[in-house]
Amino acid sequence: QVQLVESGGGLVQAGGSLQLSCAASGGTFTTLGMGWFRQAPGKEREFVAAISRSGGTMWYADSVKGRFTISRDNVKNTVTLRMNSLKPEDTAVYYCAARAAAILYSGIASMKSKYDYWGQGTQVTVSS
Repeated sequence: QVQLVESGGGLVQAGGSLQLSCAASGGTFTTLGMGWFRQAPGKEREFVAAISRSGGTMWYADSVKGRFTISRDNVKNTVTLRMNSLKPEDTAVYYCAARAAAILYSGIASMKSKYDYWGQGTQVTVSS
């Protein structure tokens, strides 16, 4: 059973930056495709970014492309989401997710039903 623990959320002003981290345990990290999703109050959980098992391919939602960067460290078993130029509409609970199989294309990367494990979430609040 894979456990995921997010950290790094908080309150930031618009235009600022935050870095989220997700530590994975209980499984072989290099077999996991990893993703970040977010859920704002009253809204569906939505895709933010994903990264392949090797770290060589990344996918991003259009709303964050050019501002957010996903990366992974297959030695430390962590995945990181660097968020720059934050906007109030980025305010949400951010969830780390793991897929116990490869992420081969964007259609898989962006579907929350394709992920097998989820963290508890970390709150990001961007003030205007």
